[in-house]
Amino acid sequence: MIMHMSALTGASNIPADSPVAAALHQAEAAVEAIVGVSPSQRNFDNTVGAMDDLMVRLENETEMIQFMKDVSTDAAARDRGQRAAKDVSDWYTDLATREDLYQAVKDYAETKPSLTGEKARLLEHTLRDYRRSGMDLPKPQRDKLNELQKQMTELSLQFQANVRDDDAVVLLTRDELRGMDDEFIAGLPKSGEMFICNLEYPTYLPILDFCEVEATRAKMWLARHRKGGKKNALVLEKILKLRAECAAMLGYKSDVDYQTETRMAKNAAAVKKFYDELRPVVRKKAAVEFADYTDAKRKHTGDAKTTLKPWDIAFYENRLKQERFAVDARKVQEYFPLDRATEGLFAITQKIYGIEYREITKEAASKLGQPLWHPEVRVFEVHDVAKKELLGTFYLDLFPRPNKYSHAAQFGLRSRKKWTDGTVQKPVVALVCNFTKPTGDKPSLLTHDEVETYFHEFGHCLHSILTEAELASLGGTRCARDFVEAPSQMFENWVWLPESLTTFARHYKTGEPLPKEMIDGMYAARTFGKGLWAERQIFFGLLDQTYHLAPGGEVDTTKVAGDVFADVMQFGRIDEIWPQAAFGHLMGYNSAYYGYMWSLVYAADMFQRFEQGGMLSAEVGRDYRAKILAKGGTMEDMDMVRAFLGREPKKEPFLKYLGLN
Repeated sequence: MIMHMSALTGASNIPADSPVAAALHQAEAAVEAIVGVSPSQRNFDNTVGAMDDLMVRLENETEMIQFMKDVSTDAAARDRGQRAAKDVSDWYTDLATREDLYQAVKDYAETKPSLTGEKARLLEHTLRDYRRSGMDLPKPQRDKLNELQKQMTELSLQFQANVRDDDAVVLLTRDELRGMDDEFIAGLPKSGEMFICNLEYPTYLPILDFCEVEATRAKMWLARHRKGGKKNALVLEKILKLRAECAAMLGYKSDVDYQTETRMAKNAAAVKKFYDELRPVVRKKAAVEFADYTDAKRKHTGDAKTTLKPWDIAFYENRLKQERFAVDARKVQEYFPLDRATEGLFAITQKIYGIEYREITKEAASKLGQPLWHPEVRVFEVHDVAKKELLGTFYLDLFPRPNKYSHAAQFGLRSRKKWTDGTVQKPVVALVCNFTKPTGDKPSLLTHDEVETYFHEFGHCLHSILTEAELASLGGTRCARDFVEAPSQMFENWVWLPESLTTFARHYKTGEPLPKEMIDGMYAARTFGKGLWAERQIFFGLLDQTYHLAPGGEVDTTKVAGDVFADVMQFGRIDEIWPQAAFGHLMGYNSAYYGYMWSLVYAADMFQRFEQGGMLSAEVGRDYRAKILAKGGTMEDMDMVRAFLGREPKKEPFLKYLGLN
């Protein structure tokens, strides 16, 4: 997942008590300078380029403050970050409907400037975004749209805070944790004789994977699917109404049509077609897997009439993988200590992209204005080996803690920007994950899924840092939202094949390499269960689409979640859950969750070049870096893919990835 600053969308109503008031006043002064330019003196640098400049300066002054809401252990810092995020977003919302700034851009555009490359694209996007922000509407409607967007910002921040602050736990006896190993049990806090199991991934996922007690797996699954609470379902319903109202005011049939206009899909019909074609193909495989898992459960329990439940999937998938492919997930985990995984990740990316990482100390980071917010956080510089220059900086914040962002994402903190004097500001990003923590006598041992997540998020990191865009608005991950996951998804492949695995997977005690038979078994099992996995992805994508296609945004989100779940999955309806209440992608990715499957088509196809040229091929890596990662949003995404592939993209590699070929 990718998280970064708002696009230029903000003006003078700056709250005096805002924690970012000074930065917003500086940004306001920059706007005044732009609108104060005489029409006869307008050029790119003092108009559209200056807008890019002010956005970067505002980001530099405020993004770290906002980011603290997701990672700080200090409640006051989190509150300050929450307030800052609202104030910055509100300012951007106002800016998007400032008539004098819009007129300045129009005056410049009417001179028919002879622009090429990034400058031409940014002017085109700026005019497009003004239209999409309602500047063609009468002022009363613009004012109303402005107010609705501010309401959405406040509700979105409230939704995210409700998820982040939900500290629900499940209390379990030792007997209810049968199947969990002693080391896992020893790492759980206790209340009397009961073990306290939180819903964070390092606790939640192992229980679903290995706990022999179905009732326990059910308790955990149900608790996780109630995270955020009914109050968040109500917050979401308010947001959906506001989104639908805004889309209608702007002349769109739905929020989906509004959001997809600037993406590869272009409209809701294309997304529907994508799912209509994909679902029956996926169902064929998923139905076989469902029957297979059901049979495994009946044999395991001795109950010939028992049925498969969603909390059974991971458990029986692991059992069947062990039986059929000799893949024991807990044994595999012993070969992925975090430090070795990090070394491997670094070695692979340094080799194929021609870069070098240098860790910097806490003291050095503070002097550079890049302070560490927690003792577990590490920070690294990225240098280009051939050019001998600094490219950017990234933070690693990898372990869970209370009130921290609970999933895995890359947060953009500073953008690459070439200033008019020729100097280049280097990007800064943070990888925020929630991996298995080390214990007193054992290092952090990553599950193979966690290793895959690590590589995925690092793919986003390098997309941000290896960009060569000169304008921040077009750099790094600011490509189409339904393509942005492709580079990170493609990089997941490096955790599956011998050519890369043998470079870093070592047993945490003996240093023994991951055995070939284990690697072969893992790869043979790679598409095992992919039908059921794909249906779960389709469920979330269609849930997102269904919510945002509802007329007027009038949705009983819990009922619809149950309906879509029953339609897409094979378990029937599960009552008294509200999975939408903690579905964080509905905030930043609204109407765009389909993009995870959509972009996977291109990710799988692009990976073919590495399969053919070598997983560690510096030649292919250089080409990929130049034609995909460096480009960011400076050109159409499909054109980037064609340039890298040397042909039109095709779906066959995607179907192979799912085991459907």
